[in-house]
Amino acid sequence: MSLIQLNDVLKIYTSKAGDVTAVDHVSLSIEAGEFTAIVGPSGCGKTTLLNAIGGLDRPDKGSIRIGHSDITGMSDKALIDFRLNNIGFVFQAYNLIPVLTAMENTAFIMELQGVKKTERLQRAMDLLSAVGIDGKANNRPNQLSGGQQQRVAVARALASHPQFILADEPTANLDSSSTGQLLDIMAKLNADEGMTFLFSTHDQRVIDRARRVITLEDGKVISDVHV
Repeated sequence: MSLIQLNDVLKIYTSKAGDVTAVDHVSLSIEAGEFTAIVGPSGCGKTTLLNAIGGLDRPDKGSIRIGHSDITGMSDKALIDFRLNNIGFVFQAYNLIPVLTAMENTAFIMELQGVKKTERLQRAMDLLSAVGIDGKANNRPNQLSGGQQQRVAVARALASHPQFILADEPTANLDSSSTGQLLDIMAKLNADEGMTFLFSTHDQRVIDRARRVITLEDGKVISDVHV
């Protein structure tokens, strides 16, 4: 069984200017262990598709299955719980909590899961070490560079033992050096631990690392290439 299965997914946004079809009858399968990039020009539907897979946005038609679970049929509360325990998110804007340290940001999702304090702090430190930033564990986001903040975001995404990680334009605010380091970390997690990564990106540096490239145009899949 595929890890992620999309069947005829449609998402339409209504505005004063008229309806916009952001995702146009997309069907896809993503297998466990993939390192896949969804690419295409701005406005092609990349982020909307990722948000639908992550349960952040509900499709107007079609179904999305994660493992054995059909997330399109879940209640809001069930969907929140499912995201918490199954999906890791890495965003373009980092989305770290400003008043928390790197360790506290990483451990926060485990607190929501009810993990004991000693256990979650140990795992947080282990994850910060894995992404090469354990020396900044007690720093708050405003004391970290963009690249360091994004490493914390990756550690946080891993903290809940997710089935996969969705990364929406994760390198957009990073310089070449930070991008290379971040992609090295993600590729190592993919190779060593089998972590599945699904990127939304227009960054050629990410595309060059991907082993599968899905191209969208006007909400439709126009190309799906394994490289």
